[in-house]
Amino acid sequence: MNDLDVLRVFCAGDGRHGNLLGVVRDGRTCPDDASRQALAAELGYSETVFVDDPERGVVDIHTPGTRMSFAGHPLVGVAWLLDIEELRPPAGPVWARDDGEFTWITARAEWVEGKRTEQYASAAEVEALPAPPPGEGWLYAWAWEDETAGRVRARGFPRRHACGDGRSCGPGACPGMRVVEDEATGSAALLLTAQLDRALNITQGAGSQILTAPGPDGTIEIGGRVRFAPDAPGL
Repeated sequence: MNDLDVLRVFCAGDGRHGNLLGVVRDGRTCPDDASRQALAAELGYSETVFVDDPERGVVDIHTPGTRMSFAGHPLVGVAWLLDIEELRPPAGPVWARDDGEFTWITARAEWVEGKRTEQYASAAEVEALPAPPPGEGWLYAWAWEDETAGRVRARGFPRRHACGDGRSCGPGACPGMRVVEDEATGSAALLLTAQLDRALNITQGAGSQILTAPGPDGTIEIGGRVRFAPDAPGL
């Protein structure tokens, strides 16, 4: 697709790592949910964003298996790409800013659905987890690397879940489970920040970096570096 950009969101300081994101700049090329879901499944990234109104920031977010009202790394990525101050996903208005290195969005923890966090005793334990760990449901496994400094080591696993027909399925068994481990998960970082009520510097996956900061009005800022990914699979 000529209007498809692929980004890496929440990159490390050297530009490596980050979670892949597909952005369709002209949502009219995929005019309905079925075509959007088909493209998101074909690309296989954890999320793909369709821009329906670039001036007003109206966007639609799809995983390979479902439509989402809110997701962190897609909104950080599309805010960087469109360079606008407000986005409008289905969950509600999201303010955005760029400080020259990091792109930030402001969101609410109550928008995060279907994820839970679990603290481990050490960063080494988190790093040693199999992908995915046993169990069901979306898991954000984390441990302190330096509690005083707010530095966290984390990994994110979609794991098994209940499909629409009530059966439990896992990676490879349905379109929504093509992602075995999420490289960088803004919504889970948002949820963890709300639970701990403090700013965090999170290293997730192979080396992605997510920054967060709680605000005085119950909102939370999520920030990260964004880069184009011209060599990404699917292009």
